[in-house]
Amino acid sequence: MINKKQNLTAITIIAYVMLILQISCTAKTPTDLSKESIIPKPVSITATGDNFTLNDGTGIFYQGESEEVKQIGQYLAGRLKPATGLNIEVKSVASEPKAGIYLTLSGDTKQGDESYELVISKNLLILSAGSPAGLFRGIQTIRQILPAKIELSAKQEGPWEIATGTIKDYPDYSYRGVMLDVSRHFFGVSDVKRFIDLISYYKINVLHLHLSDDQGWRIEIKSWPNLATHGGSTQVDGGNGGYYTQDQYSDIVKYAMERYITIVPEIDMPGHTNAALASYAELNCNGKATELYTGIEVGFSTLCTTKDVTYKFIDDVVRELAALTPGPYIHIGGDESHSTKPEDYIPFINKVQEIVASHGKQIIGWDDISAATIKPNSFAQHWANVKNANAAVAQGAKIIMSPSIKAYLDMQYDKSTKVGLHWAAYIELDSAYNWDPATYIPGVKKENVLGVEAALWTETITNMNDIEYMVFPRLPGIAEIGWTASPLRNWDEYKGRLAKHGNRFKAMEIDYFESKLVPWGGVK
Repeated sequence: MINKKQNLTAITIIAYVMLILQISCTAKTPTDLSKESIIPKPVSITATGDNFTLNDGTGIFYQGESEEVKQIGQYLAGRLKPATGLNIEVKSVASEPKAGIYLTLSGDTKQGDESYELVISKNLLILSAGSPAGLFRGIQTIRQILPAKIELSAKQEGPWEIATGTIKDYPDYSYRGVMLDVSRHFFGVSDVKRFIDLISYYKINVLHLHLSDDQGWRIEIKSWPNLATHGGSTQVDGGNGGYYTQDQYSDIVKYAMERYITIVPEIDMPGHTNAALASYAELNCNGKATELYTGIEVGFSTLCTTKDVTYKFIDDVVRELAALTPGPYIHIGGDESHSTKPEDYIPFINKVQEIVASHGKQIIGWDDISAATIKPNSFAQHWANVKNANAAVAQGAKIIMSPSIKAYLDMQYDKSTKVGLHWAAYIELDSAYNWDPATYIPGVKKENVLGVEAALWTETITNMNDIEYMVFPRLPGIAEIGWTASPLRNWDEYKGRLAKHGNRFKAMEIDYFESKLVPWGGVK
């Protein structure tokens, strides 16, 4: 016979077993790293179904005494602190730790300087790369596999979990850029820095700054001071305009370099030069300075290509700009120079190439420059005319793909878009995503293409919210075109990943266009 005490013990055991079963049934399903919404899409992801958790005991470790790797670790700690509230220590170690986040330059660079590998286990997250640039790109992936609220600026409740597994990744193209026109409307240093932060999140590695045009000259040139003080004094529709001092420009360059972004400065010529022509009378063939210009029509201005002083001017500008710019490129524009006679345009471009080369830089120009005899190590930026792109390739130049009907971010999404233009096309998200640089132009093969660049002209763009609205969410798709090999890209799959970035945009306070083509709202 079972007594009451035995019966009570049996009931207790049954209740305990039922509790364990209940906990087991409600336990969190093992995570799947392969289901994370990473943009650009990595080369490969292998999931192992567990979690790595950030907590008070998590440290960031790096091997050796590299100050550069230490700074990358501090950057990551700084990105994680606001939302987590964690004061994550960054320290050097002699060997791989047993737990925490470990940054190491033990990887190889066979797939380029930006390749990286993430190996995530329950206690240890290892980010390895062959160069610091690869580590920095890998950190953007770490941010994206954390919950979206990691991007908020105020402390949030955890847990801060990352799915375990391995990510191997590297870019398809070495050049993945965005152009920001600061000439039509001027944007200050703080706006440019925010722009750099936003584009670096999607592994963009080039910021092309359009520093001069008819409406404004935006960089201080000490040997020709009126360019900035007079030529930079206005903008489209009037207003005060502005310019960067050389110290401010250097600060932007440094900020970009810390995020492994190369600044490409553009001085557009011989057309798009009214701001310069208004600043110095001698640059005009008639010796008379023009009036400042605040409209948006193009093609009416030209430097006087037959004057020696014009080439003295260009040499001084390029010399000062090259000294301030550690990157390899100077962009010389060359587009829409409708007021320059062909017999003047061709020798002009040929001379300017020699000037740029004399200061140790390679030229980039809009594909119009293919009318001249361009150097084989030059780069032509395709924007409209496929014949120009083919002519450039025939001369040994490589192409940067910026087709206006796909990659011009100032084009409106549709007829209801609040800012922007549509002279090239209305560009919805699917159109911006569905093209391949390697096959876009007949006769131009992948080996002829340096990379891709999205462009934001600012005739109608007047503030940072406008910039964000036109850039996002098209830029992540163009970034994926540049990073992810074509066979791995698919619009229907991509828009699902993009949908989950809506919450990241909100956390980062990005004013983005909520396209009806995307099922927004998905969040981890």
